[in-house]
Amino acid sequence: MSILYVGDYMFKRLSNFFMMKKTKRETKKEHLGKSNRYKNENIPKSIAEIKEKLNKDFTNCSDFVIREVEIGKLKTKIIVAFFEGFVDRQILSQNVIEPIINYSGNDEKNKIHELLKTNIISSCTISELNNYEDTIDGISSGEAVIFIEGESKAFKVGVKSPEKRAVEQPDTEVSIKGSREGFTENLRSNTILLRRRIKNPQFKIESIKLGEETKTDIAICYIDGIVKKEIIDEVRRRLQRIKIDAVLATGYLEQFIQDGKYPLFPMVGNSEKPDKVAAKLLEGRVAIIADGTPTVLTVPFLFIETLQAQEDYFGEFYFASFVRVLRYISLLISLYLPALYVALTTFHQTVIPFKLMLTMAASREGLPFSAFTEALLMVLTFEVLREAGIRMPRAIGQAVSIVGAIVIGESAVNAGIASAPLVIVSALAGICSFIVPPLMKTGAILRIGLLVAAEILGLMGIGVVTIVLITYLCNKRSFGIPYLTPFSPLHTADLKDSLIVVPIWAMFSRPRALTEGQDTTRTTGKSFSSKEGKTDE
Repeated sequence: MSILYVGDYMFKRLSNFFMMKKTKRETKKEHLGKSNRYKNENIPKSIAEIKEKLNKDFTNCSDFVIREVEIGKLKTKIIVAFFEGFVDRQILSQNVIEPIINYSGNDEKNKIHELLKTNIISSCTISELNNYEDTIDGISSGEAVIFIEGESKAFKVGVKSPEKRAVEQPDTEVSIKGSREGFTENLRSNTILLRRRIKNPQFKIESIKLGEETKTDIAICYIDGIVKKEIIDEVRRRLQRIKIDAVLATGYLEQFIQDGKYPLFPMVGNSEKPDKVAAKLLEGRVAIIADGTPTVLTVPFLFIETLQAQEDYFGEFYFASFVRVLRYISLLISLYLPALYVALTTFHQTVIPFKLMLTMAASREGLPFSAFTEALLMVLTFEVLREAGIRMPRAIGQAVSIVGAIVIGESAVNAGIASAPLVIVSALAGICSFIVPPLMKTGAILRIGLLVAAEILGLMGIGVVTIVLITYLCNKRSFGIPYLTPFSPLHTADLKDSLIVVPIWAMFSRPRALTEGQDTTRTTGKSFSSKEGKTDE
């Protein structure tokens, strides 16, 4: 009986749990549906009714302005609705309000709609609106909307204020060579920065709005004829599937469109540099820009991109290849060095050279903690200092992180809490993690995971975690493209920009995995004809 009672109790608990989840989902759908209360609603023909509705919808909005005027001798009432500070008042007055008031024609009243569009308003951008929802979105987006007495149509006029942040070099991506320009928070400024670099009619920019409350403008950028149709279709599908109240940054979109629920490695690329994004578009990727944020997303994102840098293509290829290999080594050091130290000192002391073993044993004499505990404390301390340096004001953040690391490391050794070799190992692993910024967060988690495996099984534990990690990466895909391309599956033609870097003139084709079935030709190579003289080898 007790078993039946427990089973019945558990069944009721599970039923209540799933019912609560269903109720929450329905509540969310109902809330998101409230934003569509204007859907398919016609624009009232009465100016008085329009004013009443607008004042009701924008109640307690002190910056909302309704300017009522009459069109010249026709005396037809017109109202212009906009948000103060969102529009350029001078442009609005000169191009919209003054031409309406000063119009001296005697045309028939039933032609006012076409008259405004073709003869009176002199703004560069003017579009027709046929339902009330579009007028609300236009006003909320910073445009001026014109309503006409007796008409069920309205006009949206582009008179936004041009105030915006200047184009500057981004702090997050310092460039030694190449462009110093960076994206801003203005969507149109960002698309112009890309168009300036890709002067091609095949460069397409599609626009959608996301966020039931924010109505954020999103731009999907790609080069038709280079990007695979399957990739751009998948991008559209994932974006259109997003249902959320607000999109305040591209980070919101990243979590919705990335492959997998909880990916350990970055599955979506991001950058604040137009030249870097343009290069990725030319390789067959898609860029996603959101209004209000300078960070642009690029998909598909491959593991190899985390180890590539912009400077690799601006200088001598042999030095770029050396630095590329150095990045791979630094990644391995940042992940494995603390774990190897713990594994060797705990399980495999015989592998360590005798003299080095004596030095390490002398440094550990009298320490109260095991090698694992020391390593874990040092790794966590380094992560805390790194986070403090990022979050604090720039003027003192760097000084705090550097001085803090020196003081804490020296104090830990003098106090007998940690050994000097381990402090060096932890510091070297932390510094190497800075060389591969896209994997910095992932590296912190893996470093601790490998430490735990080394404490339990030694080198065997490190090997098991490595095998699991490689298997995981081989199974990952980003928008249908294998994550470890060009290594797995192997694309020999794309290896020219993988472990090493060959000269630009030798990269004859774009990445095959991204542009299969499209235009893959990048260059026909470099001419070494005798007329141009012999080239030094």
